[in-house]
Amino acid sequence: MVKIDFKGKDIISIRDFSKEEILHILKTTERMEKENFSNLLNGKIMGSLFFEPSTRTRLSFGSAMNGLGGTVIGFSDPKQSSAAKGESLPDAMKITEGYCDVIVMRHYLEGAARLAAESANVPVINAGDGANQHPTQTFLDLYTILKYKKKLDGLTVGFLGDLKYGRTVHSLVHALAYFNVKLVFISPDSLRMPPDDLEELKKKGIGFKEIEKFNSHIKDLDVIYATRIQKERFPDQMDYEKVKDAFILDKSILKGAKKDLIILHPLPRVNELNYDLDDTENAVYFDQAKNGVPVRKALLALVLGKI
Repeated sequence: MVKIDFKGKDIISIRDFSKEEILHILKTTERMEKENFSNLLNGKIMGSLFFEPSTRTRLSFGSAMNGLGGTVIGFSDPKQSSAAKGESLPDAMKITEGYCDVIVMRHYLEGAARLAAESANVPVINAGDGANQHPTQTFLDLYTILKYKKKLDGLTVGFLGDLKYGRTVHSLVHALAYFNVKLVFISPDSLRMPPDDLEELKKKGIGFKEIEKFNSHIKDLDVIYATRIQKERFPDQMDYEKVKDAFILDKSILKGAKKDLIILHPLPRVNELNYDLDDTENAVYFDQAKNGVPVRKALLALVLGKI
């Protein structure tokens, strides 16, 4: 058996991981939930650099680092950093690496995380780069599915909403392609999955459908992954207005669904998830968000070579 070693590894894209590595991270996450590692990262410092707004990702990374005994430095508003003075991203990374042992960064530009990793000599974890990738969200999505469904193979997963700009969707689809799954993509025509992603699924032999209305397919789904229509990603706000209310899920969708259907959402929600779903056993999106802490504990401990 090949030993899996993440020490010093950057977490940039889900494409960088093998199926075995993904499963190892999920197994380590389970340990983080069940065992006490409160002093594991004593003396370690995490640089938290958020050039784009975040609640769940930023706070859960901070909670994870503190929960392992480490400390956190950084900023949540780029106006508080030298980026406001025109400092380049490579320079910012070279400066920051002198103050910490690992860097967690969110940026509004696609590819920024890869550039940061190439510029820094400490591990860089991508907390989201534009509409590109969000790998740590993918690990917590997979972990949530595994907790509730007890498996990743043999599932039919429906992705609903903004599939064009949704970085969480792009990352999760690539991860699920390692498993025996069927995928259903439900979106307005203007927000369909990128053609390159669909072509990759075809090459891997993953079955998928693209539809604009999902009512007739709800009975087949084991998982619904709903997403927000992201106003901030649209170059033309008129295009956003046309699709902003394309899908609104409420308790009525459960009538034709499997009893053990689970509904996920990376959050925040706007109006695509009605509050009447919150008290159902199918709604697991708040637990999904909580799972961000053990997942990010696992990733921090792994890249710092402590587990």
